[in-house]
Amino acid sequence: MIAKINGDRAVALARNVLDIEADAVRALAERIDGGFVAAVGLLLGCRGRVVVSGIGKSGHVARKLAATFASTGTPAFFVHPAEASHGDLGMVTADDVFVAVSNSGESEELIEILPLVKRIGAKLIAMTGRPESTLAKLADVHLDSGVEKEACPMNLAPTASTTAALALGDALAVAVLDARGFGPDDFARSHPGGALGRRLLTYVRDVMRTGDQLPKVPTTATVSDALFQLTAKRMGMTAIVDDGDRVTGIFTDGDLRRVLERTGDFRELPIVEVMTRGPRTIVADHLAVEAVELMERYRINQLLVVDEESKLIGALNMHDLFSKKVI
Repeated sequence: MIAKINGDRAVALARNVLDIEADAVRALAERIDGGFVAAVGLLLGCRGRVVVSGIGKSGHVARKLAATFASTGTPAFFVHPAEASHGDLGMVTADDVFVAVSNSGESEELIEILPLVKRIGAKLIAMTGRPESTLAKLADVHLDSGVEKEACPMNLAPTASTTAALALGDALAVAVLDARGFGPDDFARSHPGGALGRRLLTYVRDVMRTGDQLPKVPTTATVSDALFQLTAKRMGMTAIVDDGDRVTGIFTDGDLRRVLERTGDFRELPIVEVMTRGPRTIVADHLAVEAVELMERYRINQLLVVDEESKLIGALNMHDLFSKKVI
């Protein structure tokens, strides 16, 4: 039997869930105190790895927190507390910081291994919803992630509590990465295979066309010469350079359309009479995303690449940036 959906009730419930969870996260801000600073200090001073553990829904939060730490400059991994008591505790050393996540603070699987974690010599950060819990009392630092109520109508299913724990974990990770001086280049190095890595690590020199692929004509050229470059190099433009290869102008498809509006034979027209002077340029050592920003700001599709003496060394267009997945 398929239950009927009461649309109004579903919308009302959804809005209520979001309100409850938003309130739960906002309430955390009032509890950020010296304990939070102490936790950041322990993580920054960690000479080994950050080991994050939790079970059930808290385990999912712990996995995410470990992944966030690892991708933002703090080596970390997740250990399942049940597996820890069957050998995986051997992964933990005295140089590590152990982060235990449990809303109740009484998860048996975690409580069982904590004496051993302490005996090993690892520092313990507990994230719980109950400051009076066993886990909180055993910890070197306790972070209170408690919520007033769950978003579940029965106040049973972990909902607001897991959202609060996720948010508090993110706050901890961000504070640590900021204190560590972790920047965009560092982030890109840990995400080389994704879109973020491509955007942060791709430079203009990696994308630009050079050599025989570079469309250019001298200042003595005619429109006919420029047309040949537009057709042969298929970049929608050609650069105009002086005897020293310094850029003096650009001739684009748009310039060509304006020339076509003229009457008479334009083929022998000097290119300097119809080119666009002072074109936008960029240097090869700039990030490719900066080229995208320039193109979007000035609503152009091509950029000439020059050196410190304004000599032409390359060119790129939007298609090049698309093909390299910078956009």
